[in-house]
Amino acid sequence: MVPIGEWTCCDIEKEDKTIAMGICVMTVKGLAELFQAGQSIDLIDVCTPSDFREVHIGCARNVPLERLDPKALAAEHQGNAQDPLYVVGRSGTRSQEACEKLAAAGATIIVHVKGGVLAWEAADLPVVHGRKPFSLDPQVSLLAGVLAVAGSALAVFVHPAWGLLAVFAGGYLIYTGIMDK
Repeated sequence: MVPIGEWTCCDIEKEDKTIAMGICVMTVKGLAELFQAGQSIDLIDVCTPSDFREVHIGCARNVPLERLDPKALAAEHQGNAQDPLYVVGRSGTRSQEACEKLAAAGATIIVHVKGGVLAWEAADLPVVHGRKPFSLDPQVSLLAGVLAVAGSALAVFVHPAWGLLAVFAGGYLIYTGIMDK
């Protein structure tokens, strides 16, 4: 690893061979200093779309890791081959994987932002907050509760067989309660 100011550059090694050069690691403080200096930055956020909507760095564009086309992104960036391509994720794990894919696809200067958006936010740097996604668990529990009440009411007023709907919904709630980790 070779330190370059706020950067630390290194080779990527897989199975005892170097597959790419030019991946650098930068702290969120170093990236913030570049923003403050007015430097133009191509920042890719590889977190999931729901995580991106919840919180992200202002100038970042969302390219989820699952949809990342490293060859296309590397080719798109070739016109700016001297400019680094900055990659950030929520905590840093996904962005490291994205950097490795980009390097293997031929991108020249890639900067992995260490710690991701969580470190950026922890450093009290400005972020864009959106709506927190509504978790699926409360939605499913609400539906199961509605089915249980509806099944009970239908069993009393229409036909006793509707009680099976309440049993099914209640059984689901019990199962998820036991299996919840």
